[in-house]
Amino acid sequence: MDLIRVERSIRIIRGDKVILDEDLAEMYGVEVKRLNEQVRRNLNRFPADFMFQLTKQEFKDLKSQFATSSLWGGRRTPPYAFSEQGVAMLSSVLHSTRAVQVNIEIMRTFVRLRRILASHADLAERLELLEQKYDSQFRAVFDAIRQLMSTDTAEKDSIGFKVKN
Repeated sequence: MDLIRVERSIRIIRGDKVILDEDLAEMYGVEVKRLNEQVRRNLNRFPADFMFQLTKQEFKDLKSQFATSSLWGGRRTPPYAFSEQGVAMLSSVLHSTRAVQVNIEIMRTFVRLRRILASHADLAERLELLEQKYDSQFRAVFDAIRQLMSTDTAEKDSIGFKVKN
């Protein structure tokens, strides 16, 4: 299982990091229909904070983010989204060796993402303390570091020469 593949499958929906049933089914090597069938048979194991179904609008918005309709293959019902705890619970309803291995990798990825986010917050806090400690001559350095840490993906200027008329 490729960690990058897992990372790319994690989406933020309703403020939670989740993986959609389609992505999980692909990783587990089963049909989406079979994965959801096992979940429905064990609904008591999947409370709302473990799994939820996207609304029609969320599903529509999600599909519009991916310009290719072939990715969704004509699916008519909104997918289910599984939180980290929901993914962990899947290992109790999917009994294959592959499911266990996939779950281990997914859990490692979630832990890695948490570490990255915690590290980012820690760096921001340390930068704030340093900025308070040193005088204004370092303001440009702090501003540059803050810009590098920013999660905004600002549009970069094109490379090359500008022609003056």
